[in-house]
Amino acid sequence: MFPTQFEYHRPSSVAEAVALLAGNPDAKLLAGGHSLLPAMKLRLAAPGALVDLTRVEGLRGIAANGGLTIGALATYNQIHDSAAVRQAAPMLADTCGIVGDPQVRTRGTVGGSLAHSDPAADLTAVVLALGGEVTVVGSGGERTIGADELFVDLLTTSLAPEEIITEIRIPDLSGAKMAYEKHEHPASGYAVVGIAAVLAMDGETIRSARLAVTGATSKATRLTTAEAALAGKTVSAETFAAAAAVAADGLEINGDLYASADYRRHLVGVLTRRALERATG
Repeated sequence: MFPTQFEYHRPSSVAEAVALLAGNPDAKLLAGGHSLLPAMKLRLAAPGALVDLTRVEGLRGIAANGGLTIGALATYNQIHDSAAVRQAAPMLADTCGIVGDPQVRTRGTVGGSLAHSDPAADLTAVVLALGGEVTVVGSGGERTIGADELFVDLLTTSLAPEEIITEIRIPDLSGAKMAYEKHEHPASGYAVVGIAAVLAMDGETIRSARLAVTGATSKATRLTTAEAALAGKTVSAETFAAAAAVAADGLEINGDLYASADYRRHLVGVLTRRALERATG
């Protein structure tokens, strides 16, 4: 099937892209295109115009500055191959190496993934667990949105219609232990359930934890009950089992033909334990 007709714009600056979005409420941003273009071909999306960001300068860099600053158009492969990312946030580098397939990793972008807020995306949970934030630019100027406020619901974020993510920032996580575990759908590679875990440590004691789930709920979501169960505890199989037992508490779990809500709830606990075990070695 072919998409409906649309206008095509290729701005050379963020300001020009913002103006195009503000001037046409039916316009959509095009970054890597691996989510939007298939939806257009299936007539699930029919934007009146596409605003292609690929010629906008300055949106692809990766810099270590205590934490990390990553341009919104940095691809999965660029992040996976970055020594700076591997040093500062190895979970992020590792995850970018298992997203989709080689074609997706070559073209897909971190900014596009976060802005799309797919309920089974990998990077949404990873950036949420890392305590990341995004810088966005719109007609009202520039602002910062923390990952805890960015993901609102299914395919919905707190971005205004004309706002563009320009960079992603990850805080300094020196000494933290982290890992991402997922059960992927055998056809799509999307997360049936994925768990990202980041532990701030004092020796063998967990000072604080950030855990995030994807695939099980309508958006990337913090596992606050499990986080509380880990805080102040010593690393042990018993500690991790206790956290895993309550990881799905309070979640509204999705179900489908491949994985029922009960099965996904079970996976949340299993993958929480595995992520914690792998993070701590």
